[in-house]
Amino acid sequence: MTTGLEILLLVIILGAVVVAARIIQAARPFILNAIGGLLVILLVDVLFGFSVAVTPVALLIVALGGVPGAALVLVLAGLGVGFVP
Repeated sequence: MTTGLEILLLVIILGAVVVAARIIQAARPFILNAIGGLLVILLVDVLFGFSVAVTPVALLIVALGGVPGAALVLVLAGLGVGFVP
């Protein structure tokens, strides 16, 4: 026989799962942008030997901007303004 506490815990856990799923769904475009941008930075490093320091700020720029954000980070690193390893 189930008690009221067990039902309450089940409802709370179900609510937490729904909230977590919505958060992940909202963050998915940023995650894909970050992966694409970091792949661009990795390819530039492997093909041309141009290294960039991947900091939380660089990751935020790449996550928000995607490939153009990665290009911005690469340009800033090339000019010596930021993200220099």
